[in-house]
Amino acid sequence: MKKKFKWFSYLLIAISSLVMVLPFLTAVFNSLKSFQQYTKVPPDWLPNPVQWSNYPDVLQMSNFGQFTWNSIIVSVLSIIGAVLSSSMIAYAFARLDFPFRNSLFAIVLGTMMIPPVVTIIPQFIIFKQLGMLDTLTPLWILEWVGQPFGIFLMRQAFLNIPKDYEEAAKLDGCNPFQTFWKIFMPMAKPHLATLAIFTFMTKWNEILAPSIFLTSKENFTLPMGVLSLAGQWYGNEQYMIAAALMSLVPILIVFLFAEKYFVRGANSSGIK
Repeated sequence: MKKKFKWFSYLLIAISSLVMVLPFLTAVFNSLKSFQQYTKVPPDWLPNPVQWSNYPDVLQMSNFGQFTWNSIIVSVLSIIGAVLSSSMIAYAFARLDFPFRNSLFAIVLGTMMIPPVVTIIPQFIIFKQLGMLDTLTPLWILEWVGQPFGIFLMRQAFLNIPKDYEEAAKLDGCNPFQTFWKIFMPMAKPHLATLAIFTFMTKWNEILAPSIFLTSKENFTLPMGVLSLAGQWYGNEQYMIAAALMSLVPILIVFLFAEKYFVRGANSSGIK
């Protein structure tokens, strides 16, 4: 009975995996077709012949490199800002005593319930008065003043670190900032990696803010740039699929390099 249940579990996992992978494989195959093959009815599953030239054509027919570079700038600055600001604020909420600490933290959590579309207009007005419209600054500057999800994540990480480490640091003469930087930050590497990956994925795929704050094509991020080429590639929609798949490569690379941190615990890494 146990053996049958085991094989049934494997079969269910295989079917579920196939259902999730099938749309991605379809996109890969469509990106390697000509326009005639792409629009053929009934459709052919496999491209014949395979048009590998679709990917070089995307680079030659668009500002794909500039769009990618803009996304890299926004993502890297956002990650640095989110990791530094969120961890510092979270450390204060987790380890420092000050008036209305719990009330302020509840307010921070409350901001997570506000949809981005509600705040986008006030942000637009503020950035317009500051002269930051049509620049990349509005896309990353807000991460430097604290991210509610990041604050919550890092606060939970710092609360799980035994107080013995903090007391030992005080005996060695560390002030609160030194304790935060030299003791708590290294022990929270798995959570920092998680925050960095979530921030990267959010900023890399963001489309709402760039569509509001950016107007010049040379400042477009990658998702915005790919969408702007839809009209240019009318009649060659397979290029859109190729460009979309190329935009996924950085996300896969970042996830593969940071995956090991997901399986580590904050305490175990600190003790090691």
